[in-house]
Amino acid sequence: MVSKPDFLSGSGQDHFRPELQVESPEGELHLRFYIPSHQEFALQATGIREVIELSPDRITPIPNASPLLLGTLNLRGRVIWVADLGQFLGEPSVLNTDKAEIPVIAIEEQDTIVGLAVEEIGGMDWLDVQNLMPPTGVPDTMAPFLRGEWVLGAKNNQCLRLLDQTAILRSARWAG
Repeated sequence: MVSKPDFLSGSGQDHFRPELQVESPEGELHLRFYIPSHQEFALQATGIREVIELSPDRITPIPNASPLLLGTLNLRGRVIWVADLGQFLGEPSVLNTDKAEIPVIAIEEQDTIVGLAVEEIGGMDWLDVQNLMPPTGVPDTMAPFLRGEWVLGAKNNQCLRLLDQTAILRSARWAG
């Protein structure tokens, strides 16, 4: 006779396996990504309309536009501006557009959408904004667009900086 495991007392062959336990996520969902200078940033998922990887020839250059702008993109019948996020934040490294695909993060607030071209998408992560620290060692050109940073590795000064998409969308830099 085969005995069935007793789930109430915990006896039997099927022991509780902690590796199967799903952790409840802490914090809010964020998208992690890199700019050409290899700095890592995050944006809150709720402000992101979508993330697309597209061929550079789908971005139409605009003559006499700000150097921050790569051009425009037709996103399902809607024309949106696409900017080099690193350049927007004041980084000297320019995004390499001579590759098969460029990751673009479309951020939206109310009726405004802007595409932010980045070097690489890192993935989605649950991050607790309660653990945000004030940003340190940040250039003045970047400071107005940061909500804070998470320290990832104290030894090698690794940090993940949280961008403020509202500040980016409302910036006067778009007029430049």
